[in-house]
Amino acid sequence: MRYVAAYLLASLGGNGNPEVADIKKILGSVGIEAEDTRLEKVIAELKGKNVNEVIAQGYGKLASVPAGGAVAVASSAAPGAGGAAAPAAAAEEKKEEKKDESEESDDDMGFGLFD
Repeated sequence: MRYVAAYLLASLGGNGNPEVADIKKILGSVGIEAEDTRLEKVIAELKGKNVNEVIAQGYGKLASVPAGGAVAVASSAAPGAGGAAAPAAAAEEKKEEKKDESEESDDDMGFGLFD
């Protein structure tokens, strides 16, 4: 990912076809040593392509990826009607317990604020 990010930085900075030395310079400025094999693969895949078009194609591919939250909610509610109700009931019980504890802690002090 860092190699792609450095390539994009070089491209957006005005360098239409960044070379290995350009990307190594960017990565080296933040203390990252570049591996030549990975760097050459990134350059080979992106060479001659318009970076903006590649990003636009990536957005199109991401649109088909399901969102993680929606899948998790659907799967937890699916095994029966009470799938999502059980965690909600447990959360309500915890809130009630916290209220009780705070009231008890006032009694432990031996006096109330408005006594």
